[in-house]
Amino acid sequence: MISQSREEDSREEDKKEESSRLLPTPAQFPTTPSDGEDPDEVAFEARDKILVVDVDGQDAVDADDYVPPFSWKKLWLFTGPGFLMSIAFLDPGNLEGDLQAGAIAGYSLLWLLMWATAMGLLIQMLSARVGVATGRHLAELCREEYPNWARLILWFMAEVALIGADIQEVIGSAIAIHILSNGVLPLWAGVVITALDCFMFLFLENYGVRKLEAVFAVLIATMALSFAWMFGDTKPSGKELLIGMLIPRLGSKTIRQAVGVVGCVIMPHNVFLHSALVQSRRIDPQKKGRVQEALNYYLIESSIALLVSFMINLFVTTVFAKGFYGTEKAHSIGLVNAGQYLQEKYGGGIFPILYIWGIGLLAAGQSSTITGTYAGQFIMGGFLNLPLKKWLRALITRSFAIVPTMIVALVFNTSEASLDILNEWLNVLQSVQIPFALIPLLTLVAKEQVMGEFRIGPVLERLAWTVAILVILINGYLLLDFFAAEVKGLLFGFLASTATVAYIAFIIYLVSRSGGALSSAWLSLELSKRNAYPGN
Repeated sequence: MISQSREEDSREEDKKEESSRLLPTPAQFPTTPSDGEDPDEVAFEARDKILVVDVDGQDAVDADDYVPPFSWKKLWLFTGPGFLMSIAFLDPGNLEGDLQAGAIAGYSLLWLLMWATAMGLLIQMLSARVGVATGRHLAELCREEYPNWARLILWFMAEVALIGADIQEVIGSAIAIHILSNGVLPLWAGVVITALDCFMFLFLENYGVRKLEAVFAVLIATMALSFAWMFGDTKPSGKELLIGMLIPRLGSKTIRQAVGVVGCVIMPHNVFLHSALVQSRRIDPQKKGRVQEALNYYLIESSIALLVSFMINLFVTTVFAKGFYGTEKAHSIGLVNAGQYLQEKYGGGIFPILYIWGIGLLAAGQSSTITGTYAGQFIMGGFLNLPLKKWLRALITRSFAIVPTMIVALVFNTSEASLDILNEWLNVLQSVQIPFALIPLLTLVAKEQVMGEFRIGPVLERLAWTVAILVILINGYLLLDFFAAEVKGLLFGFLASTATVAYIAFIIYLVSRSGGALSSAWLSLELSKRNAYPGN
């Protein structure tokens, strides 16, 4: 009897030990500090993170470097951050770039849209890698990496980029509301209505990350269905579509549209956002196998999300290529008049195409403004380490964008020409900020002190810097082209030249901080080639 009792006790202890291995304990993950402490700002509190249920055996859990086999259940649990990230590829600014590329360049830039999306995936996965491997997001790491003066400049640039993107997104939503209300609601009223999404965001966030992700899934599905309906209704040429995707073509008259296609892909605030979003899942950064597992699932999820965004952008580009390429209206199409032009070209049908366009545009605008608010919270909290309540930080972040947007709406109203000029300036504003997100990201993701074993290798680092330099040069061309046409007068020219010198100097400073890592990547790559081919 005694021996039987001991055996039962032993079994109970084994069960408890196994359950403690399978479920994370409070010690495994950061918890909310007690009162009186001065905690660093975190992307998600431990209680808000989604638990990725472990179904592996005991030995697998004990091995730090063990990567569990693929599981559809786990892929579902990791699905969410990539789709929130993909919203930046579908905002109203991108849609305007798509429709103008289709109207002016026809099907010829579809190959560039495809490769630009692939470049965007590379950059976003590096951002996710930083967040998963370190347990901290990019803005937090920048706060530690750079001195105070450089950190404050980076924060200011990120906020300016966010405000510029948000103005485009809110204006896009307001235009959609104007369309769907049949012109009853003016632009400024649409801006006020869109501003209220901040409170919807706060309401949803209180019910957990999963509920918020579900809302974004509905918005993306709405966009996909709306623009797919337009695509099917207008019946673009399948042959020309395939040729446009597979055969690179670039004419002198379409360079501006090509620059716009690439420039819209890398959004500065989105680089910061993705590194924070991936922390919504409980991952122990001390276990290498778990980190690698999370990176694998995030790669699959983000690839699917960006494939969906590519298809939506493809639908918009081809619809306008079919309807307006080679016509007199091609150079005058923008977000304001696009729906009306579509209505005149294709008529009503079962459901008026004007309203289909309006629904898709509204879904794009609403979803992108909410993710903009989300990104603003992480950027402010990470750079400044302000432990504010979520509602207060969301309100501050929203005010930064809504106040200038309201001014813009009242000044520009619905004038098509003035809104087009505004959009050009906002695109330039976005282009100016891109180096201040890309360079810190590539600097940090290649540092062993920051990333440990998950720092990128020399081949990937070289590829990432090539993509970054390409994107920066393309946007540099946009800046030169824009300012060559807009800068007039001695005083304006002097101010622009001074700002340009300071801008380039700061970029050189940022690159110099990563110079050692970058040169070592090239050296390591050359040595590996020589070792592979000793006879050379």
